[in-house]
Amino acid sequence: MQKLIKKKVLIPVLAITFLLVGSGFKSDFFEIAKQIEIFTTLFKELNMNYVDETNPAELMDTAIKNMLNELDPYTKFLNEQDVEAYKINNAGEYSGIGALVRSYNDRLLVIEPYKDYPADKAGLKAGDEIVKIGNINVADFDDNASELLKGANNSEVAITYKRQGKINTTSIKREAIEVDAVPYYDMVDDKTGFIVLAKFNAKASSQTKEALLDLKGKGAEKIILDLRGNPGGLLSEAINVTNLFVPKGELIVTTKSKVKKFNSEYRTKNRPVDTEIPLVVLVNGNSASASEIVSGSLQDLDRAVIMGARSFGKGLVQRPLKLTYGTQLKVTISRYYTSSGRCIQSLDYWNRDENGHAVRQTHFNEFKTRNGRKVQDGGGVLPDILIDELNTNSLLKALDENNVIFDYATNYHYSNSLERLSDFTFSDADFNAFKTFVAQSNFAYETKTEKALKEAMTVDNDDILGDAVQENYTSLLNEIEKSKIIALDKYHKEIKKKLEDEIIKRYFYREGLFTYYLTHDEAILAAKELLSNENKYKGILQ
Repeated sequence: MQKLIKKKVLIPVLAITFLLVGSGFKSDFFEIAKQIEIFTTLFKELNMNYVDETNPAELMDTAIKNMLNELDPYTKFLNEQDVEAYKINNAGEYSGIGALVRSYNDRLLVIEPYKDYPADKAGLKAGDEIVKIGNINVADFDDNASELLKGANNSEVAITYKRQGKINTTSIKREAIEVDAVPYYDMVDDKTGFIVLAKFNAKASSQTKEALLDLKGKGAEKIILDLRGNPGGLLSEAINVTNLFVPKGELIVTTKSKVKKFNSEYRTKNRPVDTEIPLVVLVNGNSASASEIVSGSLQDLDRAVIMGARSFGKGLVQRPLKLTYGTQLKVTISRYYTSSGRCIQSLDYWNRDENGHAVRQTHFNEFKTRNGRKVQDGGGVLPDILIDELNTNSLLKALDENNVIFDYATNYHYSNSLERLSDFTFSDADFNAFKTFVAQSNFAYETKTEKALKEAMTVDNDDILGDAVQENYTSLLNEIEKSKIIALDKYHKEIKKKLEDEIIKRYFYREGLFTYYLTHDEAILAAKELLSNENKYKGILQ
């Protein structure tokens, strides 16, 4: 009953409240004021008269967040705890245990402990399931239990965790954690530098500049900038990172909105580090937002060759707006357009399919770079050179979402000893073991064919179609299940890369993974080869 009230009564009326903020009292003032008054009286009467005790704060929080789900996924209500987490994410500093921890329903899983930080020193490893923090059982905690791991410097937190079926306890002393925007950089060879830019927090441009200058000091005459998996962040830092490679005064991005004050042009303001050094930028399907501003504008200005897979396609800009009692609304205020004038937004959240999913753009418009090369809008940044190994598909996404690759890596780690990175190989026998693991797991993956079959074979048709058709239908579904395992071989190369990435981190942390990349990663090796061929590099940009 309570859920029905949240969705059918609170949400539609509450939507009017937020329209008030978005419209700035410009139109339909009377109707907006009327609906706010209705909502106010409804909410009061509901909480005073409902048959059971209500929790007004919880009702309101849930109602707001469910309402905003009808918009794009980036427009969010931030309660006081969310506001603090948002600030930490942008600042790149917080106090905690130093580990990437993810909440899955009533589970709290250690995804990656950071080297030499408290969680690592205490012995926590990827795959450990935290079941208790202090005296609080994670399964009984309604909010995101990972917030309980944060706290003041030098304060201690007792943790109970499960590893390979065994319960363990430890005590961790929290400390200041610095989240580097550039977690790694090094020389690929004696003339090529490699920089990993993992996120666009407040340190992004300063750390990228520091890495660039250091590599140039070591003899780098070419640069590979890796933005793969970078989800974005601060728009200002995207401009400043681009500015390292292009002159002062260049138009990098334009934002357009129905609210005039949010219409802006962003140009580079600083003196660049190097406007001539050959540059390759790597992107993939998880490169989004600020990553796409950098890669898209460098492509538009013919300043870099983009390599990898088509980027995510997030062309929307958010801004936090302060509300009462320390809360905020992080709202999409505008779309951004790269130097050539293209918006790379790939999903249309204002037009949805029958399942409520945003429709993907299928019609692309052509634009031209400074040198006249053709580029497109509407579907992320399409690289100048595609790397097949970085492509993704529904099978890979399902393996990730079901934690199959992650769980296999956990089992591999506890079954195999590995002392040196140079000794690591992932053999065909290992891949066959993975296929067996998938077959024996609870891996849930429904193909479009399966979905269509199940919709066609409704209960209403049972009597009409007869037993023979039903038997064939069941047989066909069984064959589809078998074909899913066969599909693992079809995408052997892509899956193997994900498995190697996850396994190497278990032994040698993220630093070891990047070191491994220098000699084994297909995209880096292809970028290195391109940069060694000056005529080919220049030919692409011209």
